[in-house]
Amino acid sequence: MPRHLLRCAVRRASWHGFTLAAVLPLLSLSVACTSDTATDSAPLIGAWRSRIEVETGAFAEIADLEFMYVFNAGGTLTESSNYDGAPPVPPAYGVWRRIAPNEFEARFEFFSTAPSGVEAFIKGAGWPPSGRGVFTERIEVSADARTFTSTIRYEMFGLRDEPLEGSGTASGAGVRIGF
Repeated sequence: MPRHLLRCAVRRASWHGFTLAAVLPLLSLSVACTSDTATDSAPLIGAWRSRIEVETGAFAEIADLEFMYVFNAGGTLTESSNYDGAPPVPPAYGVWRRIAPNEFEARFEFFSTAPSGVEAFIKGAGWPPSGRGVFTERIEVSADARTFTSTIRYEMFGLRDEPLEGSGTASGAGVRIGF
């Protein structure tokens, strides 16, 4: 084979090898992006509103507690309640996972606050941190993925992560937020 044709064939083979080496990792990324986390967990992904019936613990006196959630495809979630302003606390943040078809487990945490002393409050100290709460929720999504039922366990912790009185249980009945 003439030398110039051999050089061209080597360049072409090198180029094809380079292209294949560059494309293979992208193909594996494509497969990773379509893992069963996104497809198998689709019934939970989205925005939900849930009415919570507190059975035991510090929140048992609350009769009209509601949660709003956003479950993200990546396994994270944000939760807010209709009581986030009393006392003022930020939303809860957490994670969720699929444990069976249409069954999920979520774990989310929120910071708790307590009013400062009267004089400090008047000077603007407001509601400093007093600890945190941890919710663990087992969720079963209906076959049509428009509603869910859940059981909830919550735990309360102080500023030094010591368990506090007030932990308890609840149940939820959620409905998907949509148009």
